[in-house]
Amino acid sequence: MKLKRSIWIGALLVFIVGSWAKGQEKMMLNDDVEIVVKNKVEVTSVKSQDRTGTCWSFATSSFIESEALRKGKGEHDISEMYFVRQTYPKKADNFVRRHGNATFGAGSLSHDVIIASKEFGVVPEEIYTGLSEGERYHNHGELQSVLKGFLDGLIKNRGGNLNPKWKGAYEAILNTYLGEVPQSFVYQGKEYTPMTFAKEALDFNPNDYVEITSFTHRPYYEKFILNIPDNWANASYFNVPLDEFEQIMDHALANGYSIAWDGDVSEKEFVHQKGIAYAPSKKSQKSSDEKNAITTALKNELQITEEMRQNAYDNYSTSDDHLMHIVGLVTDKDGKKYYLTKNSWGTDNDLGGYLYMTQSYVRLKSIAIMIHKDALPESISKKMGV
Repeated sequence: MKLKRSIWIGALLVFIVGSWAKGQEKMMLNDDVEIVVKNKVEVTSVKSQDRTGTCWSFATSSFIESEALRKGKGEHDISEMYFVRQTYPKKADNFVRRHGNATFGAGSLSHDVIIASKEFGVVPEEIYTGLSEGERYHNHGELQSVLKGFLDGLIKNRGGNLNPKWKGAYEAILNTYLGEVPQSFVYQGKEYTPMTFAKEALDFNPNDYVEITSFTHRPYYEKFILNIPDNWANASYFNVPLDEFEQIMDHALANGYSIAWDGDVSEKEFVHQKGIAYAPSKKSQKSSDEKNAITTALKNELQITEEMRQNAYDNYSTSDDHLMHIVGLVTDKDGKKYYLTKNSWGTDNDLGGYLYMTQSYVRLKSIAIMIHKDALPESISKKMGV
């Protein structure tokens, strides 16, 4: 008997996540659908970024937490808002130096967490929450308005000369809304500074990580500044062919490394509530069998080429709008791949905050990834000069 669409997809993914959590390698969904958990890494609990545009910090913080688990340093809940707080002054400095002709907003990218950790270290969530007394949820709408209004007014009304005191005033706004950052703290019975916590408690070295993308308009195996709005820091990414981009991801997961993923989630085929993201062909999009629409689409996905990927980037149908944490890889009996992905939108979806992105979706809608440099296949690492 055929299951209804929502039940089929929900059951499929819940069984996969259940198996992944218990460490099993195979299970039967029904009489003829076998799901094989190929690779997975240890992860911390799903969190919510609430009403903020800070997915970049949540995804990358989760990535760092998994890195600590991989290295045998135990489970730690690190502060996402610490990186946000340390990044805002850099955004402001960039915005002011460019006379307001630069991106200023809540968005950033994985390298901004790496840069902040390299300069300012890392702190646990229990030490720095970014919440005012009595607050339970993050809401940065007012903070964003105040910061942007301050900077716009500063540039417009500077009277010919910019008073350097603006930085102190800007810091005061951040301290009011997010709190002052700690210089030292006691955690699990030991005293740390943010720098010693990163080094000793997490064994985290910011220099160990590389960002990689795949587009045809720039040479392969070289670095270039990725032209997306949130790359306000003008960071450079390694560029590789699409097949090698996918190979890097699979090799990382096969060897116990997770992936900080940046991509497009604006498509209707990114169905977070059901825990699935896919890239249907036109044939499957027009299917009249509504009950099995997603099932049909999964069986008839687009086969993504470099040209298709590049065109989607060039015509804005693939945009940079969300970061998540890829933590595993599964296949069905036909070898179809799904990337197990931890989101930062809380646990209120059918998979408790996780979702599965298909191979086609990842090939088409990825903007970039960040991984540990040791996760690179040796042959590709040599081409990149890493």
